[in-house]
Amino acid sequence: MTTHEELGQARHVRLPQGELRYFDRGTGAPVVFVHGVLTNAVLWRKVVPAVAEAGFRTLAPDLPFGAHSAAMRPDADLSAPGAATLLGDFLDELDLREVTLVANDTGGAVTQLLLARYPERVGRVVLTPSDSFEYFFPPIFKPLSTIAHVPGSMAVLGQLLRIKALHPLPMVFGWVSKRPMPDEIAQAYLSPLRKSAGVRRDLRKLLRSVHPKHTLAAAERLRGFEPPVLLVWPPEDKLFPIRLAHRLADLLPHAEVVEVADSYTFVPEDQPDALAGHIIRFAGVMAD
Repeated sequence: MTTHEELGQARHVRLPQGELRYFDRGTGAPVVFVHGVLTNAVLWRKVVPAVAEAGFRTLAPDLPFGAHSAAMRPDADLSAPGAATLLGDFLDELDLREVTLVANDTGGAVTQLLLARYPERVGRVVLTPSDSFEYFFPPIFKPLSTIAHVPGSMAVLGQLLRIKALHPLPMVFGWVSKRPMPDEIAQAYLSPLRKSAGVRRDLRKLLRSVHPKHTLAAAERLRGFEPPVLLVWPPEDKLFPIRLAHRLADLLPHAEVVEVADSYTFVPEDQPDALAGHIIRFAGVMAD
């Protein structure tokens, strides 16, 4: 089975920013999965089957975060706020309503920006370890925003990430997944950056815009976000301390924190069955 077959049918949708590929599986209430920087829909390959088989329609877009299959329009706004607009446009174009958003890593920050600005299509949210508050990016990844301003830096980054010996390091996969990243999956994430100047351009736009001012402002506005939020967080996460989950829960009117053991940031990679179970329970209760 390829890295994508578990995700369902590959489809494309035209948005103002360009054509976006997404994967669509199952029928029922919609669950949309939002990945982070230098990953794509493949992140959710172990979670989607169980959620779809439980009676939900799962949609997993390849967002333009550096591992997407085709570049966006050259004039597209792909800053962090622009990425939130793109996610909202995706929901609008497919006319998805009462959506359950499931987000990870940078995708969690983009989701928070979406919720703070136009939450009308969202029925509930599941946040796994994500950028939030002052952690946009977490300390170890903050240099990426500076590096992105250096001409040619994304091409150099793409070539460096070819070196498999670097993959276990904290700044690559070492602190996001407790288990070694399978080479097939690593290539699904890292090869688009190496192969496409347009993908590198898209990623550079996002990285240059990353700043805690966005997540801190979103957090203030989330105090009025009424739909329920589930925070599925490993206590041992190295990038996003679990105190961030509790801070989010304290400001959100209807939030619950659930701890997941034996995982780092990529809960969909380390504990997919546990995450799928929490999504099904949470989304199913709300759909009844």
